[in-house]
Amino acid sequence: MVRVLSRLVAAVEVALLQLRGQPVRTLLVVVGVALAVLAATLLAGVGLGVLQVGEERFDAADRDLWVTGGPVQISPEGPGAVENTIHDAHAVAAEMDAREDVDTAAPIGFEAVYVGTEETDLQLVTGVGLVGTHAGIDIVDGEDLSGASPHYAGGSYDGEMTGEVVVDPRTATMLDVEPGETILVGGSETAARDQEFTVVGISPDYGQLLGTATVTMHLSELQSVAGAAGTDRASLIAVTVEDGHDPAEVRADLDEAYPDHEVRTNREQLVAVVGQNVVVVATAGVLVVLAAVAGVALTANLLALSITSRRQTLAALQAVGLSRTTLLAVVGVQGLVLGLLGWLAAAAMTPLAAATLDHVAATLVGYEGLVVVPPWLYLAGAGVGVLVGAGGAVIAGILVTRIEPLHQLSR
Repeated sequence: MVRVLSRLVAAVEVALLQLRGQPVRTLLVVVGVALAVLAATLLAGVGLGVLQVGEERFDAADRDLWVTGGPVQISPEGPGAVENTIHDAHAVAAEMDAREDVDTAAPIGFEAVYVGTEETDLQLVTGVGLVGTHAGIDIVDGEDLSGASPHYAGGSYDGEMTGEVVVDPRTATMLDVEPGETILVGGSETAARDQEFTVVGISPDYGQLLGTATVTMHLSELQSVAGAAGTDRASLIAVTVEDGHDPAEVRADLDEAYPDHEVRTNREQLVAVVGQNVVVVATAGVLVVLAAVAGVALTANLLALSITSRRQTLAALQAVGLSRTTLLAVVGVQGLVLGLLGWLAAAAMTPLAAATLDHVAATLVGYEGLVVVPPWLYLAGAGVGVLVGAGGAVIAGILVTRIEPLHQLSR
């Protein structure tokens, strides 16, 4: 036992001396490992933040279940960019609302619409259709939509329109409007020129939720301006469960009663929305993998150069009795030290990097707190650093095992 400990202490001393003898290379490797750890930590932090903020927003909406007819794609790149998969939405929602275990069931529709203040300058945004007011939604200026629109008129769509819209701050800035002013809204540029709506309020919530510029109005009025009144299309039905009933049981009952629809909880709906951005998530994951590979490569390169430059010395040490196990221990200790130093550097940079990334995210999408780095994530970063250092040590260790003392000393 004493011999093993003495060998280990000697291996640590030799490893540290070799790293101190190559300060520039050591620094570069530490930076490489730190970047790999930082990338992994920040990606995990963004994932945690998105889930946390998303759950908070769903909770603020005071809904328990979300019913869809399939995937909902919200990307106003053209008139057909939004697919509403629920037909006869008012009738289906009314059926659900009539159930004793359901408090409210409200359809929500999304349509790509043209808006503007001038007939010659119309912009494509996402139109949001509701059957009532913005329950649980913040109005930062002006007023909310009025109650149920008389326009639906039991499905005839011949009642009087309220002509009300609530815009998000991005739309308000883009059009330079404020509550009380009128804008043009239509499913096509031609239709928009003949349809005026009054901006009654400004709310950031739907713009933040969808990540696009939005205008919100009564569902039947949105369907009419977008040409969807005939099929009564909607994207979602938001369900609030009656007090005293278990949302999981209500969900199971709705699944059975409506087999052609998907019923999700708040968290499941959030995961489904995030899953639509799988390309972005996959790209971020690839960047983390590349950063880790670069860290391993830098570590292996430093250790390999150290071994290569000392091949004859190492061969002589082996010839006089130094075992390969001890040499491998030296390489392993160097990899571990580099990994831990990289982690410490990443841990020191994480608070500032997370705050900066959170500020950028808040500027782009309007939400703060999208980057969350709890204490346990710092410990997970240590694991990443050790793995990166160990990966480089393994590669370098293979070189050690290939050193032939007689061959090297005879040269």
